[in-house]
Amino acid sequence: MSILVPGIAQESIVTIYNPNADAKADIQAAIKKAVAENKHVLIQIGGNWCPWCLKLHKLFNSEPVVDSLLQSDFVLIRVNYSKENKNLDILKELESPQRFGFPVLVVLDQKGKRIHTQDTGLLESSTGYDVAKVTEFLKGWSVKALNPEN
Repeated sequence: MSILVPGIAQESIVTIYNPNADAKADIQAAIKKAVAENKHVLIQIGGNWCPWCLKLHKLFNSEPVVDSLLQSDFVLIRVNYSKENKNLDILKELESPQRFGFPVLVVLDQKGKRIHTQDTGLLESSTGYDVAKVTEFLKGWSVKALNPEN
């Protein structure tokens, strides 16, 4: 039972991760799209229960430079980790990124090979995520950045 207190703003429940999603199918679809668009796949792993996961989602969608890099260089998908669905088979295939905590970011190349796992704690500042650090991470793991000719 919820109790509403007059004069106190009520937080809305944010659901960016879908515990019922077929993570394996989502990753395969993202890889196909990445090939077609010459991008990498960026997997954001976490859960709706995780405040830092929600903060990262907010930054991805509210910071123009970050959003622009995501749109131009990555196919972004979210993989749920919660008591309803831990997606342990996917995490095993991705070489256990959960060891860094949540959220955690995994970059796949166009063949579906994991090329980087990012501990998002390294992208934080004292008050949240650091836009410059996130921007540097995204720029450093784009297809263009990893092209030996550049």
